[in-house]
Amino acid sequence: MIASNRPLLRLQYGAILALLLGLAGCAWVLLSRQAAGMGMQGMGMQDMGLTMGMSALLFLSIWVVMMVAMMFPTALPMVLTFATISARKRERGQPFVPTWVFVGAYLLVWALAGLLAYALAVGADSLAARVPWLQDNAGRIGGITLILAGVYQLTPIKRICLMKCRTPMGFILSAWRDGYGGAFRMGVEHGLYCMGCCWLLFVILFPLGMMNIVALATVTALIFAEKVFPFGLLASRIAAVLLLAYGALVLIVPAALPAAM
Repeated sequence: MIASNRPLLRLQYGAILALLLGLAGCAWVLLSRQAAGMGMQGMGMQDMGLTMGMSALLFLSIWVVMMVAMMFPTALPMVLTFATISARKRERGQPFVPTWVFVGAYLLVWALAGLLAYALAVGADSLAARVPWLQDNAGRIGGITLILAGVYQLTPIKRICLMKCRTPMGFILSAWRDGYGGAFRMGVEHGLYCMGCCWLLFVILFPLGMMNIVALATVTALIFAEKVFPFGLLASRIAAVLLLAYGALVLIVPAALPAAM
């Protein structure tokens, strides 16, 4: 990441950092309240299906809040790198693009992913209603999902996407485009790499519980460790082993999977 001693640049840098972390913090508060409210109403995942009884609008709203809570902290290095380069262009009198264009495009990718997730969840719920075997073996299907997530952690595509997310300056240098359209394209491209890195970690939230705060926090911590810490690649492999082991356990003992969140 680019370092600078300019007071104005440091101020902008700090403002963006505070804004993104503040939004993430507010999102976690909203998620916690939503989860507590559902718990007080005795809502169980097995009674509501994968959509947890939500309308498309409510599901997408909670999905976006969840993405802000979970992905903004992990995307900070990339966002701050983009902001620093844009600020330096502005100081030199060159055309620059506000950071919100990059962030907005990044969030749009995850919002569209939420629409796809809802459509697939509705389809799966509809199929389960017609095929009792799926409901009877929901726990084991969850175990298979966990195993698939563990296997994906070890694949080349996971490694490639993760390396793009772990090297903000490398991504900026290879993907930089000028103008608003260029910044939007960069945000979309980074969002797609991010999704390629993490998508199955979000899929496992369906069997674990979309409003399971412990599961949400654990996945967030894993993604943050993978992307930010020097031992990120090792963390990814350790997560693979744990997911494989937990998935195997759930296949044998379906009750090991959370049933009510």
